[in-house]
Amino acid sequence: MELRHLRYFIAVAETGSLTVAAEQRLHTSQPSLSRQIRDLEDQVGAELLRRSARGVELTAAGKAFIDHARLALSQVDAAIEAARRAAQPSKQRFALGFLTGQEMTWLPRAMHLLRDELPNIDVTVSSDYSPDLADALARGRLDLAFLRAEPGFDLDYTTVGKEPLVVLMPSDHALASQDTIRPQQLVGQPFVGMANKAKVLRAVVDAYLEREGVELTPTQGVDNPAMVMSLVASTRGLAMIPDYVENLLPWSVVSRPLAGDVPTIDLVVGYSRSNTSPILRLFLSRLSELVPPALAK
Repeated sequence: MELRHLRYFIAVAETGSLTVAAEQRLHTSQPSLSRQIRDLEDQVGAELLRRSARGVELTAAGKAFIDHARLALSQVDAAIEAARRAAQPSKQRFALGFLTGQEMTWLPRAMHLLRDELPNIDVTVSSDYSPDLADALARGRLDLAFLRAEPGFDLDYTTVGKEPLVVLMPSDHALASQDTIRPQQLVGQPFVGMANKAKVLRAVVDAYLEREGVELTPTQGVDNPAMVMSLVASTRGLAMIPDYVENLLPWSVVSRPLAGDVPTIDLVVGYSRSNTSPILRLFLSRLSELVPPALAK
């Protein structure tokens, strides 16, 4: 079994299509990709993928296999990254990642923890969606990230903040005149929901609406704050999102707090326990300076 077999299998599973995976992800022909999948299934001794009316779906064996396949690839990538770092020991690199928009608040605090080491290290900073940050941590491309506690990754998480959800709406919406919004007031309004990629936030929103006995059918599904704000402004829809986006709002969109028992979502610091970076160890040793006492208990 070769690494390409795992990459091909994961690409098909994630796209749900041999054609899309071949053309857009792997840049190979569909017949060649089909042969590679058959070779993998022969080596595993079980059918991993099955065609259906909805495309290509994982079998029970495929569902059991895919997490291990992802972990194997991430470990290979982490090993490559570790070897590259060891080959260039003159100046240590520390790669920080931030959920897009969070760097405005957390980058200055993170750099303060590293203040004594800054002359001796190269710090790189990137922002991305939370699942992509988790994947980069698992593959050794990032040392530490501020993100959501994404499931399915072999990472350690420490909560550094709890963010209340707020309601976004067009600035001239009728509900904008109110100080707080009850979830029942969202019924009948166009609602911009979270797409599957934003699974952590989507789970928090869904659990809150279920608790409040409110059923909403999203008219749009998105996975990043910029698109949420754009759709709120263009479709005159409403959305629920963590309050950190209030620093990013255009003039055409406003936020209002939710009434009552307001749901929150955790912002965490994530890292791989297999990462042996001394700078990471230093950062973690000072992490209590970032974490409010209430969260540190």
